[in-house]
Amino acid sequence: MGVQDFQMVSGLEVHVELSTATKVFCGCSTRFGADPNTQTCPVCLGFPGALPVLNAKVLEYAVKAGLALNCEIAPFSKFDRKQYFYPDLDKAYQISQFDLPICKHGHLDIRLADGSAKRIGITRIHIEEDAGKLLHSAAGGQISAAESSLVDYNRGGVPLIEIVSEPDIRSPEEAVAYLDGIKEILRYIQVSDCNMEEGSLRCDANVSVMRKGASEFGTRAEIKNMNSFKNVALAMESEIERQVELIERGDKVVLETRSWDAEKGISRSMRGKEGAADYRYFPEPDLPPVVMSPEAIQAIRQGLPELPEAKRARFAAQYGLPAYDAGVLCADQAMAAYYEACAAASGDPKAASNWVMGDLAALLKKLDKGIQGSPVSAQALAGLVKLIKDGTISGKIAKAVFEDMAASGKSAEAVVKEKGLVQIADPNAVAAIIDKVIAENPKQAEEVRSGKVATLGWFVGQVMKASAGKANPGLVNQILKEKLK
Repeated sequence: MGVQDFQMVSGLEVHVELSTATKVFCGCSTRFGADPNTQTCPVCLGFPGALPVLNAKVLEYAVKAGLALNCEIAPFSKFDRKQYFYPDLDKAYQISQFDLPICKHGHLDIRLADGSAKRIGITRIHIEEDAGKLLHSAAGGQISAAESSLVDYNRGGVPLIEIVSEPDIRSPEEAVAYLDGIKEILRYIQVSDCNMEEGSLRCDANVSVMRKGASEFGTRAEIKNMNSFKNVALAMESEIERQVELIERGDKVVLETRSWDAEKGISRSMRGKEGAADYRYFPEPDLPPVVMSPEAIQAIRQGLPELPEAKRARFAAQYGLPAYDAGVLCADQAMAAYYEACAAASGDPKAASNWVMGDLAALLKKLDKGIQGSPVSAQALAGLVKLIKDGTISGKIAKAVFEDMAASGKSAEAVVKEKGLVQIADPNAVAAIIDKVIAENPKQAEEVRSGKVATLGWFVGQVMKASAGKANPGLVNQILKEKLK
């Protein structure tokens, strides 16, 4: 027996910070990186008598997320108090939603590396406030974790949605595909930047194992503190091995919460897993219920952009792109918009795709910039593609022109004119260059005539070199073949 004889069962709890300018129940800023405890007020610090007021933008963003993830939007929902003590929870309770969340019964379709598709159910999406942040060391090392800790309440009250999946995930690969899909959609609808480095997206994984062929799920453990999708997969693999080892030893897997140590690649037990009763939920007395009319829900639905999966299908159909190209271009909404503008202006969708995915992507990576910071606009890149398409310049020259465009900000036409890079398309001029190259290389010419086809390619290179890359490649091949028969 071993890991191969067991099946993982997992559901994920994804916490997403919403990109609102102010907190969920007060007017404090949500800006990341401010000095500790400078973005707080009596409301988010829980002072007696301070009353919360729901941020309308938070409600709108939560509904947008629910609609984008195929959820039912509740016409009536409410807020609850979730009671627990922890130093970063200043009120000793968290305002959340328990039995009547804003969204429920959704799903996300994922696609795996082998091309197969799977639907992951979404149990619910609810709104809640974030807690503060504990700091276990100080500048200069004056305070160690063993002595004391500091707390920054700036994050307390930042709006969250928690997306709870059904236990439909059966492998780490499926978990990562699901998280990728969640992140992609939430960025598309612009409700969160989903930046894991800043804590905007956090994931807790509930993991259990059962023998293959069994119908009853095993006892689960919740894994916390995973700061990347890679660590989610690694933590799951580690937990599967840990639970299988326990079972095969005859021990029991206990219901608990575990912390993931990414440096050591292990999880550690934190505490016994709480149930709903442990939190002593009760309706939040300081907030009224949330009532959503069908008209309000429909207005939010109409404001949704075209979602990634629909955009990929349209790109494939409208522009004749392979599935791979459509997937890369549609992974980011800004990239997709850039591509569409370039494709429309150039009149050559596939060439535009190649340039955006190839040279442009490489340039942006080198500059460490997103598509919004591209030094070459979509219209400028389209101008370059058109020059290649109409035979003004060759593909090789185009690469040099592109580099110049990126450095100078000039148009492709301006660069080509200034540097005299117009392609030689006159057959007589090309033939003259070819005659000179053949005359200088009689031995290689005889090799081609005797059937050594590979040498023909060598000749093409020599002619292109002699013309400084300006000769039309199609003409070069055509005339060479005629002269070397």
